[in-house]
Amino acid sequence: MDNFLKVKTFFEDLFFPKFCLGCNREGYFLCQDCRHLLDILEVSFSAKNKYLDGLYFALSYKENKLCQRLVHNFKYPPYLRALAPVMADILIEHFVKIGQNTDQIWKNSVLIPVPLHKKKMAERGYNQSEELAKELSPILKIPVLTDVLIKTKETKSQIGLGGRAREENMLGAFSLTKNPCEPQLHGFSKVFLVDDVYTTGSTMQECAKILKQSGVKSVRGIAFAREA
Repeated sequence: MDNFLKVKTFFEDLFFPKFCLGCNREGYFLCQDCRHLLDILEVSFSAKNKYLDGLYFALSYKENKLCQRLVHNFKYPPYLRALAPVMADILIEHFVKIGQNTDQIWKNSVLIPVPLHKKKMAERGYNQSEELAKELSPILKIPVLTDVLIKTKETKSQIGLGGRAREENMLGAFSLTKNPCEPQLHGFSKVFLVDDVYTTGSTMQECAKILKQSGVKSVRGIAFAREA
């Protein structure tokens, strides 16, 4: 299997070479020099709000052009799915910096990626939040559940919408899957919602609301970056 992966990587690099999104150096999507330019935050999650009990975020989106390029290339053409481990690694460094990297912190927890509508999923070919969660899972040693939440409403793009308009856009956009939530989440005391960017919080708030209404006690968010 290791030999297969080496051969696969060789041909991927040969026919689809990587270039750093910061300096265009060949061989990386993010070289070490450019990664060192990212100001990975050393603050813990924000204060509790209506449904979300806190939020972890590694970078400030608005203040960092390189962060913006990483996110944009991850979820828009050319759809660089392979950025997931790069971004997950930055989140892990954030957890280490704020002391949230112990087994006790993540005990009895589960990761739930913010779901995509089926039309967007077909267009992109993958859910960027799910890819990020799958990279975090083996490092944090907690499972990923992708069959708890579903996006049932095809929403407008959140880009350019104000805070109130974003809330209205996301209202009623998510629901639980047909399977009851309780058996799926049995044994887990904390849910961590995973998304790429936290802007006004309307998306995570709506997901957290659905989970809280189903009986989940603690819902926190993990985002690669926060805009506000």
